[in-house]
Amino acid sequence: MKNSKGLVLPGEQLGTAEEIAPGRGTYEYKGAVYASVMGYPQVEPESKTVSVHALHEIPHISEGDIVYARVEEIKPMLLVTTVLCSATTGRIVPGYPDGTVHISKAKDSYVDRLEKEFAVGDMIKARILQGYPAVKLSTQGPGMGVVSARCQDCHALLTKLPDGKLVCTRCGRREERLVSSDYGKVVLSADASTTPSA
Repeated sequence: MKNSKGLVLPGEQLGTAEEIAPGRGTYEYKGAVYASVMGYPQVEPESKTVSVHALHEIPHISEGDIVYARVEEIKPMLLVTTVLCSATTGRIVPGYPDGTVHISKAKDSYVDRLEKEFAVGDMIKARILQGYPAVKLSTQGPGMGVVSARCQDCHALLTKLPDGKLVCTRCGRREERLVSSDYGKVVLSADASTTPSA
């Protein structure tokens, strides 16, 4: 394979189709494999597949990634959300795709009604179970769940109490959610990027 190390440019030949198979960030044309993006090539020894890891890659989501999402609708068996950004990098997910949490993936124990665990407008931290063709999420496991919520009466931000329940400091209403251990520690700005809470 040509140019196995160092930066490659789009259109740069990486080898022949007889030597290597094209992977992500590459394409085959007339028996040769070329880079389709600027980045660093890497060959998988077992499959002899070459991929180019883009220098300025567009963020995408895949199985196992942790993301922040906003609850848009609560159905009897399904939570419908908008995926906002990566919880790891803080980068916005292009297109703000819809993501769903099935009632069986809400938490480790039994959930009879999703309305007892979430409310429309809640910001949640979730794990990607499937990234394509439809985004499926899970809020099961440590650290997953609601990271920011508003009072259902006056819409002020709710504060987490030592017992894990939430209280509105404006009207005193107490509410319950599937609260993440990160509740109140993350602020999602208007552009959906993340910053640590003060």
